[in-house]
Amino acid sequence: MSYLSFSLSSGILPSAMLVLALGFPWQSVQAQDGSSSARPVISAEQRGDIFVARKMYREAIESYREAPETAVLINKIGIAYHQLADLQDAQKCYQRAVKLDPQYAEAINNIGTVYYSRQSYRRAISQYKKVLRLRPDSASTLANLGSAYFARKQYELASESYQKALALDPTVFESKSGAGQLVRDRSVSDRPMFFYYLAKSFAKAGMFDQALSYIRKSLEEGFKERQKFVNEPEFAGLPKVL
Repeated sequence: MSYLSFSLSSGILPSAMLVLALGFPWQSVQAQDGSSSARPVISAEQRGDIFVARKMYREAIESYREAPETAVLINKIGIAYHQLADLQDAQKCYQRAVKLDPQYAEAINNIGTVYYSRQSYRRAISQYKKVLRLRPDSASTLANLGSAYFARKQYELASESYQKALALDPTVFESKSGAGQLVRDRSVSDRPMFFYYLAKSFAKAGMFDQALSYIRKSLEEGFKERQKFVNEPEFAGLPKVL
């Protein structure tokens, strides 16, 4: 299972709706016939944000490059490259962003997601831990850390990270991040086991509807150890589903 997400792309919206949703200021424009109308004042960076929201990543990169260089802007360019599966240029941008701002936790997280995508899980874990030293309340990074542990078959550490992520944000596995700067990339090869551990994490957090949903997903994917859902204490509060 593979998915990569960040905040701005929740769907494709008409440009006018995007302008309203993103809260750009408006200015009055005088026409030759003396009439006036309003139009949004949009910077190069904001135009790039609109392109990203419309999943037009190459156009976004071009627009971002017209804006003054900041750590946030370079990180956004990195995300656009990441969405294009250009991991090399994405990593260069994230590293440049961190050089501009060594405390920029989102860019450090995104370096971790590049390592994760390259299956360099130890390095990914190292980057995520750096983020958590700066932002111990980052639910998305904790979820990323859990997935890196999972990929290394360190299941208990993965489960612990998922528990911490859910405690901070119960929707962390269900929704996109909200800052437009942080990438979540969780690709797993063992889908049945992954769904089992998510079900266990949700059950332990008392989120039984979500736990049941992931139990069903794990079984649909071929999870064989069905008795775990009956015998393990985390699932004791769930209705019988087997």
